[in-house]
Amino acid sequence: MTVRFLADEDLRDSIIQGLRSREPALDILDVKSAGLRGTKDPVLLDIAAEQGRILITQDRNTMTAHFWERLEAGKSSPGLFVVPDQPGAIGDAIEWLLLVWTASQAEEWRDQIVYVPVR
Repeated sequence: MTVRFLADEDLRDSIIQGLRSREPALDILDVKSAGLRGTKDPVLLDIAAEQGRILITQDRNTMTAHFWERLEAGKSSPGLFVVPDQPGAIGDAIEWLLLVWTASQAEEWRDQIVYVPVR
């Protein structure tokens, strides 16, 4: 299955815009434009699971805690990608996410938290 993404509310708009401009075919749902602002983390994880989307966030604390709670409750997840909250990481994050989209399958990321590598 092709990798699909859900961008959390705190993910920098420049990352979302960069992904869309580089690869218009990429399937990324943005919480802000989807009318989901203010949605609680556990609900976003539910939406991501229902739609088969890897959740992308910059929230290293609460979102990761909710992710682990979800797994401990016996619920699966398409995965969680945590992008560093650093302005200099934007380009590296875009490149890495595009690589994931082009060179992997969604199943490879199931039930995993991945901290997006940046230089």
